Amino acid sequence: MVQSLFVLGVLGVLLVPAQFEPISVCVEDDDDLRVDCRILPKPSQINTYEFSWSIGGKETLINTNVSGSAADPRFKDHSYVEELEPHGYRMTLTGFTHTLPHNVTFMCKISRSI
Repeated sequence: MVQSLFVLGVLGVLLVPAQFEPISVCVEDDDDLRVDCRILPKPSQINTYEFSWSIGGKETLINTNVSGSAADPRFKDHSYVEELEPHGYRMTLTGFTHTLPHNVTFMCKISRSI
C-alpha cells in the first residue's frame, strides 16, 4: 500500500510526498469550498481517500471512503467527493465558508492498494 499526505493552508501549500501531487483549495462563486487533490495514475490500483481539516492542532475528518472510518457528523449533509479527470478527487464543502477560522489547514490523504 502506498500512502500520500497532502497539506494545504489557507494562504500556502505544503506538499509532503516525494512525488509532485498538487492540492488546491478555493471558494466557488456559490460560496462552496472546493479542495482538489490530483494524483499520478497507477494502473490496477484502488484509491481510498480522507479529506480533513486541522484547526489549532486538532484534525477533524470531513469526508472519507475508508472502511471503518467515519467523518464528523456535522459534515454529513454538507460534503461530497467526486473523481477528477484525468486523475484525482474533489471534495466540495457547503455551508462553512463564512464560519472558517483564519488558521485552518486542509488535508487530503490518499492510499493505494493493489
